[in-house]
Amino acid sequence: MIGKLSGRIEHRGTDHVLIDVRGVGYIVFVSERVLAALPPVGEAAALFTDLLVREDILQLFGFTTLAEKEWHRLLMSVQGVGSKAALAIQGALGADGVGRAIAIGDWSAIAKAKGVGPKTAQRVVNELKDKAPGVMAMGGAAPAVAGDDDIVIEHAAPRAPVPVPDNAQGDALSALGNLGYAPGDAAGAVARAAGDAPGADAAALIRAALRLLAPKG
Repeated sequence: MIGKLSGRIEHRGTDHVLIDVRGVGYIVFVSERVLAALPPVGEAAALFTDLLVREDILQLFGFTTLAEKEWHRLLMSVQGVGSKAALAIQGALGADGVGRAIAIGDWSAIAKAKGVGPKTAQRVVNELKDKAPGVMAMGGAAPAVAGDDDIVIEHAAPRAPVPVPDNAQGDALSALGNLGYAPGDAAGAVARAAGDAPGADAAALIRAALRLLAPKG
């Protein structure tokens, strides 16, 4: 499976780019947000990719970070969310926004994406809430960097989000998990704390999240 492409952009479409890798052109579908972040035609670019294999089609989807790629995979695991809807959700919210919306149960934010209705948005939140912490912990992962023209092949093996030690939200999630809090509850509290205090370090996020998780009354 193709996991990353690095080459030169030969064409930019409304929902895809054509990347030339050593003379071979790859059509990679991307969200509006990713498309806006890519350089103009003729310049070098790199994208993490996910290959969708069906009986009648092969499609590559591109992402600037591994967190975006993981969210795409998880979003497509939800019934009613296809590749276009998954891209639309990330295009509207970004990887961090998707994680925050799912963690705090804000299905209305998911429903703002083109082609995603309220019922589907609620299903996304319900099914992925407990998986949000692992992906949120990937937030500090390095983005794809353009270098020599190359293709990275992934082995078809089960993948799991890998927490990033130097990421504040990831550290906070890990700490709350060690304290015995459920993944969904911890993710919601950390997301709220991070939204209230952008740029806060892990210690501050942990303190704020604990206050949010404390029994009321």
